[in-house]
Amino acid sequence: MSLKFALLLAGAAALIGAALGYYLRLIISLGKRGSMELEIKEMMLRAKEEAKRLSDEAVKKAEQVLAVARLELREREDKIKKTEERLIKKEEFLDKRQLDLDKEIEEVKGKIAEIKRLREKAEELEGKKEEELERVSKLSEEEAKKILLETVEKKHEEDILVRMRKLERGGEETLETRARAILTGVIQRLGNSVVSDVFTTAVIIPSDEIKGKIIGKEGRNIKAFERVTGVEIIVDDTPGAITISSFDPVRRQVARVALENLIIDGRIQPAKIETAVEKAEQEINKIIKEKGQQAAYECGVFNLDPRILSILGRLYFRTSYGQNVLQHSIEMAHLAGMLASELGANVAVAKAGALLHDIGKAVDHEVTGTHVEIGRRILQKFGADESVVKAMQSHHEEYPYETPESVIVQVADAISGSRPGARRDTVENYLKRLSDLEAIATSFPGVEKAYALAAGREIRIFVTPENISDLEAKKMARDIAVRVENELKYPGEIKVTIIRETRVIEYAR
Repeated sequence: MSLKFALLLAGAAALIGAALGYYLRLIISLGKRGSMELEIKEMMLRAKEEAKRLSDEAVKKAEQVLAVARLELREREDKIKKTEERLIKKEEFLDKRQLDLDKEIEEVKGKIAEIKRLREKAEELEGKKEEELERVSKLSEEEAKKILLETVEKKHEEDILVRMRKLERGGEETLETRARAILTGVIQRLGNSVVSDVFTTAVIIPSDEIKGKIIGKEGRNIKAFERVTGVEIIVDDTPGAITISSFDPVRRQVARVALENLIIDGRIQPAKIETAVEKAEQEINKIIKEKGQQAAYECGVFNLDPRILSILGRLYFRTSYGQNVLQHSIEMAHLAGMLASELGANVAVAKAGALLHDIGKAVDHEVTGTHVEIGRRILQKFGADESVVKAMQSHHEEYPYETPESVIVQVADAISGSRPGARRDTVENYLKRLSDLEAIATSFPGVEKAYALAAGREIRIFVTPENISDLEAKKMARDIAVRVENELKYPGEIKVTIIRETRVIEYAR
């Protein structure tokens, strides 16, 4: 009983507690609801105030922006208006200027037409004047000009001659002094030997027995030797010597070396001859290569194709007027280098052009053309510099002087070939050249006598003073020099001197 009562009491207490908790919760929630509504109302109020404030600020900013925009628009409109006014003024000015230009153009056209009319009138008057002068004088314009010039020339001949002599003397003295100083210094600096160099083609033999061996039975040895070497062996009555004849200097030297080796060996037969000739060719080719390289190294000329050096070395066996051509080329290279340094030209190009100027002579017996043209083709084929080709091609004046180095090479050639002892000539050629020189001089009208002097380096001509004036004498000297250059072949240069002398003789009795 008590237990049930306790349970009922507990249940009632629980119900009462639950009801009481619900009621308290309801009261609390109602309180919170009121406070939340109040807060919401306050927040809404504050939001409205903030929105009104922001709206007012936005309106103020918009009004400010609008005012600035209106101000900028007004300023821009003012600028545009001013620009339009300026453009209108400029257009008006240009229109006015165009009108002025059109007016000036019309005036200029009128003046041009007037000038043209006056010029035509002047030309017409000039033509009438010339026709009237020709009618009165019965001479054409060219004839009158010629007569006038001749008259003035005769009248003032003495004055012209004096001024010409003065100018020539002053210019020549200055130029000759400078040129003489340069050339003298260059030649003194070189100082090479002037001994002529001639390679002999005579082979010394110890006895006539060796001569018989060289000929061989029925001449078979000498025939085999000539066939292999391409030379001609001349066996005559000259004691102790055999002559080798060939237009090719390299073949001649190969034959000489081979024959000397065969004589030393003593066994001369066709098989042995072929072996000796092959060995001699190898020796000569080695000498050619070495001589070409030595020449280029001695002159300081580098970067040349080895084939050019091999052809250059062949000049070691070539002579011209008794002067070894390779030595002549080396000497020229030194001269050209010193001249170029004195004159401010390209020293390397001048040296190379001088060293290679006669390279065509190495093969001119095998290839058609002058040695200058052959040399040009050789250098161009093997890639030599074009400036070097231009420097070497003018030393005989076959081509124009295109560069200062080409003139220097020609001068160096003249110095090397014409200095005393450098070259020699045969008596027949020497006498023929003297005779031809005098014949050219005496072929001119007014020449009384002509004499070749100084071993053919000067021709002295006496003219008749009654027939030849001083001006005509100067012209004659130049004409004779040109004919000598075109018709004669000679080393160095030839001086042409014309003497016009008037003698008055009277006797006192």
